[in-house]
Amino acid sequence: MTATRIDRRFAECAAENRPAFVTFVMAGDPDPDTAQAILDGLPGAGADLIELGMPFSDPMADGPAIQLAGQRALAAGETLTGTIGRVRRFRQKDDRTPIMLMGYYNPIYIYGVERFVADAAAAGVDGLIVVDLPAEEDSELCLPAIGAGLNFIRLTTPTTDDRRLPTVLINTSGFVYYVSMTGITGAAITNRAAIGAAVKRIKSHTDLPVAVGFGIKTPEDAAIIGRDADGVVVGSALVSAIATSLDCGKATAGTIEAVHKLVRELASGVRRARA
Repeated sequence: MTATRIDRRFAECAAENRPAFVTFVMAGDPDPDTAQAILDGLPGAGADLIELGMPFSDPMADGPAIQLAGQRALAAGETLTGTIGRVRRFRQKDDRTPIMLMGYYNPIYIYGVERFVADAAAAGVDGLIVVDLPAEEDSELCLPAIGAGLNFIRLTTPTTDDRRLPTVLINTSGFVYYVSMTGITGAAITNRAAIGAAVKRIKSHTDLPVAVGFGIKTPEDAAIIGRDADGVVVGSALVSAIATSLDCGKATAGTIEAVHKLVRELASGVRRARA
């Protein structure tokens, strides 16, 4: 596979001696127009890469904040077709920032794998993170995605031992996503030192960048994790900022800025990680 936007962005950040800042937002949350404005403004606020959640009714790895974000998006009419279209509109203004679609296999399966990877690639999607497809099922989606020029990013966890890790890394590209804890999104990090050791262990098996997510909520968290990680991923804190800005479930004049303000603050933490 030739170099992708994801490869280039991680290389740019490494050349600046800093981790990349990866933001997660849910497509369509809290409504189509507000969601598009949030997405379009993320790079200007400091996001280096963007994970765009594909709303799903049964998100087994997600905590309450992201579950509720998905429910809001679905209630507002978001579909997988709409999510892909959201990326297409983003690309009209930004052709450099990498975007990964993140979520579960069921909506993709219903959409149709061949159609999905073709439409995603044509819209300007750079990679996929599908949390419920193990390496043993690469023929389902991973290999078709690679064939369409998309990076396939896989998750590793504290329970992914050295015997399992080589299998997980097969066909993984772009970066490795290290989940910093067992459990669901949104929980607090309890052992930061162990994260640094885990990143070093993963990097002994691969030349790919390692990004750390789950539990990073503050600029201080981001700065600490960024000392060891090649990327710092924040999601639950951002979707929580959307939730707290709403009035009776509807976007307010402060919703978009609430997210972008937090992104700016977190980006400052990421950028001072190795200062």
